[in-house]
This record gives sequence, structure tokens and C-alpha cells, in this order.
Amino acid sequence: MNDDFDLIADIREDQGKGASRRLRHQGKVPAIIYGAGRAPRALVFDHNRVLQQLENESFYSSVLNIKVGENSQAAILKDVQRHPAKPQVMHMDFQRIVEDEEIKMQVPLHFLGEDVAPGVKVGGGSISHMITDVEVVCLPRHLPEYLDIDVSELELDAMLKMSDIQLPEGVTIPALAQGEDADRPVVSIHVIKEMVIEEEEEIEAGAVPVEGEEVPAADDAGEETDSE
Repeated sequence: MNDDFDLIADIREDQGKGASRRLRHQGKVPAIIYGAGRAPRALVFDHNRVLQQLENESFYSSVLNIKVGENSQAAILKDVQRHPAKPQVMHMDFQRIVEDEEIKMQVPLHFLGEDVAPGVKVGGGSISHMITDVEVVCLPRHLPEYLDIDVSELELDAMLKMSDIQLPEGVTIPALAQGEDADRPVVSIHVIKEMVIEEEEEIEAGAVPVEGEEVPAADDAGEETDSE
């Protein structure tokens, strides 16, 4: 459990949209905690404190300590709802955890050695990140805050897949159990080619008739008719 992520909560008694709206006006964040075979419980947090903690990448992939009075509960963040236009957290979902039950969690990827990779340093290629996080399954005590993927040996026109990620003890990537087709590319190095779009040749002067000018018929083009 990360000691930096202690969350002080109060029990939320009022329910409904109106009650949630009032809490937000008071600088609070409505939330819910569920799981571990117990009934869901409505909570409320201080908005400014939550907003500050959400700026830390590790907050999203750590075991958190939620304190209500004298009681504490280990939990993980499952969902955050934000206002579409304001820097405001609208609602949060937490899942209770117990030590002997595995959890699923999205964990961010940290890419190492990008500046020394042969495909970049020698080949002149550019790094492309196809995914930046991956779902893992593990016991809470094995949950990593992030996973490293080393690209320092990656050549030009090469890539690394999910199966190339070095996993800590007790951590698995469930997608890999679905076969080779589920082994998604994670990072690659390629030369970015510029596509040159040639402009259409300008139409020769005189090829387009002036507005109001008659165009001669195909059979008479270039010929003058005698009028007698």
C-alpha cells in the first residue's frame, strides 16, 4: 500500500443527483466503494485534495488507503468521471481489495533507452508508442505502479510486443493467454516518410472558354464556314 495515497473520506448519507450537485458546490467529490463481498458504500472526499493526488501517475495503479474515521480500507481506483469543460472531478469509483484475492488493473508503461536505440541514433527513425498501458492480474501486494519496457536495443523497422514486457513476480498479462493474435505491438521504430502530393497541371490558357463564348462543334473546330 502506498502511504502517499491516504484518502480521508466521510460517509455520504444523501443520495441522488440533487445531493451530488450540492456536494460539488461545497467543494466535495461524491464517490462509491464496492467489492470484497460487502455492500456498496457511498463516500465523499475533499475535491482539492483528490485533484492534487490525481496528478500523480501512480495514483491510478496503486493500492490506496481510504480512511473513514478510525477505520481504514485498502482499495484501488476503478473509475473517475470528470467535467467535460472544467478541471472538476464529478464522481469516483473504488474497489475494495483483500490480500488473498487477485485484482485486475491498468498499469502504465515506461519506455527506457529511446534516445540510444540503434533505430533512432543510427537509423534516423522515430519511436511510435502503440499502447501506453496494459492490463495486469496479480495479488495486491504484487501490483506494480508501472512496467518498464527497454527499447535501447531496438533496430530500425523493428517492434516490441506485449510478450516482450518483463513482468515482476506474481504479475501476468491476461491478454497473452488468448493466443498470438492478442499479443499486440507496443512500440516500434520507423522512418516517417513524407508524402508529396503533386499539384495538378495547370490548364493551358485558352482551353477553358470565357463565360458567354460559344464553343465550336467538334466537327467544325478550327474551320471557318463561308457565308454566301
